[in-house]
Parts: sequence; structure tokens; C-alpha cells
Amino acid sequence: MKLFITGISTDVGKTVASAIITEALEADYWKPIQAGDLENSDTHKVRAYVSNEKSIFHKNSYALNTPASPHLAAELDQITIALNQINEPKTTNEHLVIEGAGGIFVPLNATDIVVDLIQPDYKVVVVSRHYLGSINHTLLTIEALQNRNINIAGILFSGDENAATESIILNKTGVRCIGRIEQEPYFDKNVIKEYAERFRVALLEL
Repeated sequence: MKLFITGISTDVGKTVASAIITEALEADYWKPIQAGDLENSDTHKVRAYVSNEKSIFHKNSYALNTPASPHLAAELDQITIALNQINEPKTTNEHLVIEGAGGIFVPLNATDIVVDLIQPDYKVVVVSRHYLGSINHTLLTIEALQNRNINIAGILFSGDENAATESIILNKTGVRCIGRIEQEPYFDKNVIKEYAERFRVALLEL
């Protein structure tokens, strides 16, 4: 199984969600494009969160220096992101977690956007975090994926519960809820492992 983790915006909890799913499935992890924070990248963070010894952490196809939209970060590095240079890593593991960059319409270059990274055999997990406007952003993300006939595995809610928001999103989309990652005071290996155990059955059923 190949799970592509996307968010409805930036800073909604994709990396924590990716770590939990990687740990739950003992999957390999790959972030095709990293923009900025190269010394403490999302790959570094997920590696630090994961306890199992089976997961392999694959190299970014593009590691850009500036924390910005990939198209701009690449321009500042005087390169252009090319989809044909983003090659899925070869893995003997049964599962692969792929973490996107920002939301699905984030530009990679003048023509391509993040959703263009999603291959036909990928299933997408949408991470939604509650804030003013998050219902709209979640519904737009899901509709855009559905319009492209992309397989949506489910939604992971991030942060404190908001029953009114969650119920309207689930009712309008018909997408399954995998679970919720609470607003924890901190995340470490133990917390990630607890969530991995909590979500494992639901993830294996995707």
C-alpha cells in the first residue's frame, strides 16, 4: 500500500500524521520535495519519531534551501523542479508513506502542482485541522481529488475536537474518518507509538 499524505493547508500536522502512519504500518517514508529547514527536515523529524527498525527513510528528490512554495524555493536555488526527476524509491517494504508539500494545489513549477505527484496506485490521506475556514479548505481539497478520480483513503483530523466541523465534512464528502490526532503538549516516540497502535487496524483496512 502506498499512502500519500496531504494537508488542507500548511502546518496542519502532515508530518506528525506521516510519522504515526509510518510507525503503524512499519512503512518506508519518502518526502519527494523538501523546501527549507534542511538540517531539521521533515524526514529528520519522522525518523526521530519512529521506533520500529523496519522503516527506511528515503532521500528527497529535491532538497531546496528556502522555506517557501517549492516553485519559488527552486527558483531561488536556480533550478526548475521536473516531474520526471521525481522517481519513487525502490523498496522491498509492503508499504510506503509519501508526504506532500503543503496542500495539493501548491505549485512545483510554472505548470505542475503537488497533486501531479499522486500516482494511480496511491491512496490519499487528507489531514484536516480545525481553524476558521478549514471546512471550506477541506471540502475543496476533497472535491479536487475526487474530480481527478484519485483514491481518497480517509481523513485524519488534527487538533482539538470540533464535532460540528467534523460531522459536516464527513457528511458532505462521504469520506471515512481514520481518527483524530489530539492537541498534545508534545510529540515523541512514545506518543507516536500510542497513536500508531490506536490507528493500526483502521490503516490496514484502507
